[in-house]
Amino acid sequence: METSSKKKILTALIILMIIIIVGVTGYMIIEGDDFLDALYMTVITTSTVGFGEIHRLSPPGKVFTMFLILSSFGTYAYAISIITTYFVEGQMAGFFIGGSRNKSKVRKMDKHIIICGFGRNGQQAAHELIAHRQAFVIIDNNHDLIMHHLGNDYLFVEGNATEDNVLEKANIKTARALITTLPNDADNLFVALTARSLNPDLIIISRASTESSEKKLKIAGVNNVVMPERVGGAHMATLIANPDVMEFLDRLSVHGDAPTNLEEIVCSELPLHVLDKTIYEIGIRKKTGANIIGFKTTDGEFILNPSPDLKVSKGSKLFVLGTPEQIANMKKMIKAELS
Repeated sequence: METSSKKKILTALIILMIIIIVGVTGYMIIEGDDFLDALYMTVITTSTVGFGEIHRLSPPGKVFTMFLILSSFGTYAYAISIITTYFVEGQMAGFFIGGSRNKSKVRKMDKHIIICGFGRNGQQAAHELIAHRQAFVIIDNNHDLIMHHLGNDYLFVEGNATEDNVLEKANIKTARALITTLPNDADNLFVALTARSLNPDLIIISRASTESSEKKLKIAGVNNVVMPERVGGAHMATLIANPDVMEFLDRLSVHGDAPTNLEEIVCSELPLHVLDKTIYEIGIRKKTGANIIGFKTTDGEFILNPSPDLKVSKGSKLFVLGTPEQIANMKKMIKAELS
């Protein structure tokens, strides 16, 4: 919840408590009422519902009642309206964001991904991670935005991602990766520095607006920097220069809702008897129809359209292209080999 929203609801609760305490104490002392009668008199007086008195009030009691009405007039209504607004709009749930259920879910997360900022880029990242079935938690300080997306089963940590304690609430020490999409490059830089200090093994992906920011983010330990303006401009230009190429690429996907999918296989996850065999000997194309179009060596070198004689090893990766059915068959083949 935003700081201003917290202050409003807490102020409203404090006002109500003060009015009730003053009223109950006054009636108990002045009129000698027990607690329940004093509370009843306080409520019907401050709420101005007009119910009858429990007993005839003494002159000091009448003076105190008038004082209570005048002092609580307006402030009582203000407090009730603030609290009612939060209940009606569902914002009281936001008061417990990061509460028991949300906190326990985040606390149990391991090898998850943290998204800092839930603007357009952050929402797109969340959409892709859902398609990949990846566990993630979102950090954002926009309370209204969080409330709007609460029904989508997203896990939120409300707060400023540049603060250590907020990142720790997102369980950063056990996270696998962090995506920071904040609109301000300086904030992304600060998030990257803070995150790297809390988790040295973290994979960090950051948004950037300028080339100078890109260089600084790299120095700060960001693994990959994405400039949406550059990517968008290049995409539009290519649509003019090579429209069919872009249409073909648009038909590719890295998850299962497109006609053709691109899948990454970490070779260390392959059966032991497959390691050190050639691509041809593994027989992915022969057995499933999918094609190996790329290879990443243990040194990080990328090879496009690798030779069938190329041997796979524990630290390498294969990039496989195929239809959803072919990719599914490939995964079944690998699972069968492992079992």
